[in-house]
Amino acid sequence: MATIDSDYVQSMATQLAKYDIQASQTRLNRNQTSYNNQLSAVNQLKTALSTFDSAVTGLKSTTSGASSMLVNSATFSDDGYATATVGATATAGSYQFFVQQLASKDQFALQGLSDSDLGSGSLTLGQNGKSFNVDMTGVTSLSALATKINGASDNTGLTATLVRSNGSVNLVLTSNDTGADQAISVSSSNTAVQTSIDGRKQLTSAKDAIVYLGGQGGIELRNGSNTFDDAIDGVSLTFNKVSDPAGSPLTLDIGQDKAGTTKKLQTFLDAYNALVSSLSSLTASGSSSSSRGALAGDSSVQAIKSAVNGLIRTSFGGANLIAYGISADSNGKLTVDSSKFDKALAQNAEGFENLFSGKGNLIDSLHDTLKTYTSSSSGLLTSRVNSLNQKLSDVSDQLDALQTRYDASYNRYLKQYTNLMQVMNSMDQTSSMFT
Repeated sequence: MATIDSDYVQSMATQLAKYDIQASQTRLNRNQTSYNNQLSAVNQLKTALSTFDSAVTGLKSTTSGASSMLVNSATFSDDGYATATVGATATAGSYQFFVQQLASKDQFALQGLSDSDLGSGSLTLGQNGKSFNVDMTGVTSLSALATKINGASDNTGLTATLVRSNGSVNLVLTSNDTGADQAISVSSSNTAVQTSIDGRKQLTSAKDAIVYLGGQGGIELRNGSNTFDDAIDGVSLTFNKVSDPAGSPLTLDIGQDKAGTTKKLQTFLDAYNALVSSLSSLTASGSSSSSRGALAGDSSVQAIKSAVNGLIRTSFGGANLIAYGISADSNGKLTVDSSKFDKALAQNAEGFENLFSGKGNLIDSLHDTLKTYTSSSSGLLTSRVNSLNQKLSDVSDQLDALQTRYDASYNRYLKQYTNLMQVMNSMDQTSSMFT
């Protein structure tokens, strides 16, 4: 007798197999949804903390790595003569400069040489009391000589290049840096080369920058570079042009850039307020008109809130945000009273800088606290993400096992109902023989 494979048999097998796994599937689906929601929320929290951390540590803009919340400005009386970078430690004031000469490199050309002049002897070059030798044995071209000079492991800081002019080739030697101590000495045991050295053409001479603070006749400032980093505390000066002896001295005015300082403070406040908004959304208790936050009542978030709020109210370097007109509104967001801030800054600008700067103060303390949660290797939130991913993996494995269980149940019920239909069909045929 043929196997009965009706839609009815398949439908009954499907319903019964689903009933067998229904309770387990409902539980696993519920767990999967819960874990996914938690994972999304924890990742949002981690992102919010990392974004805040990046914003505030980004205020550490100085090369020393210390935060610089105070912004100072520099204004020159004439354009093109100099540029200045002013740090937070610079003191307001006015300075005059007379630029007598700029620092320059040493550069000269060895002329009249040809490849045939090479192949023997040696070349000795030096700068600032140091020297190195170049063996010219087997060096049969000016190009190869330049390459050997540049590649010398003990090269004192000069570069050889070839310059072609009117059919002749010049071997040009140039110091890599400016300054009088970078003058190049050169001699050779090769007669032809030494003759060229004796007749070398000087293109530029190694010189120090000479600048007078206070105008002509003032304090002489001398440097091997055109950039003076230590002449005035907190100010880096780069001179670009020699002064006109008949003209007025170059004047530099240094003052506090209040707008720039306020902008930096606002960057900090905006970053903090964005974090508060994210935390409030994730922990919202919910109401008839709003949904409950995925991390409402979560102890980790409460701990983060408490730690950050505590640091915001802590004094560092003898000062705190409250002293500079900064307060929290009813939503926990920070606002600044401009008039109080301006007054406090005028009275104690150093205190404002100390609040944010230096190791272990506000920015560093916030960073260290947040790192406890966001560190990719040992952060508490990272561990929580890993744990949730493992739980999701376990649920996935259990769902796979449940599917295997469903398939087995379906096949069993399909076989049972098929057999039942076959028996019923046989009984119907037997009964028809007696009617």
